[in-house]
Amino acid sequence: MFVEVKVGALIMDPNSSTPIVVLKGADSDAILPIWVGAFEANAIALEIEKVVPQRPMTHDLLRNLITQAGFTVERITVNDLIDNTFYAVIEMLDEQGQPVTLDARPSDAIALALRADCPIFVAQRVLDISSSGAKKQDDFASDEPAQTSDEWPDVVGDVN
Repeated sequence: MFVEVKVGALIMDPNSSTPIVVLKGADSDAILPIWVGAFEANAIALEIEKVVPQRPMTHDLLRNLITQAGFTVERITVNDLIDNTFYAVIEMLDEQGQPVTLDARPSDAIALALRADCPIFVAQRVLDISSSGAKKQDDFASDEPAQTSDEWPDVVGDVN
């Protein structure tokens, strides 16, 4: 089972000064924080704020390449969580309507999803693992599960 999510906020972890993308359920109270790199957080923030750079950034280039090659991005899915690392896939259709799937970091997939205006999904299993793992973890790194909502730092940018 998959849960549709939206980018709810970009927040900064005050302990590590690492950006966190908070995915919130579109029609549920699912919440999934993912620690991301500064460049990926910037790419997500630029698209949320609809800032158009003078030259294409990496995620714009990826979207343009996909489009020029005749593919359509259908959705991205955060589909696994292994050893505190999230995994995602970019699900596309080629010109003949055949599915094509690419492995991706969640942060890159989210930045692309915002540019391609496609839905973002998270596997229910990932939400379950993340929420149970968050109670046991003290340290976090890039693309790792988050703290419980009671421990979240102040919001840097609220998308809503």
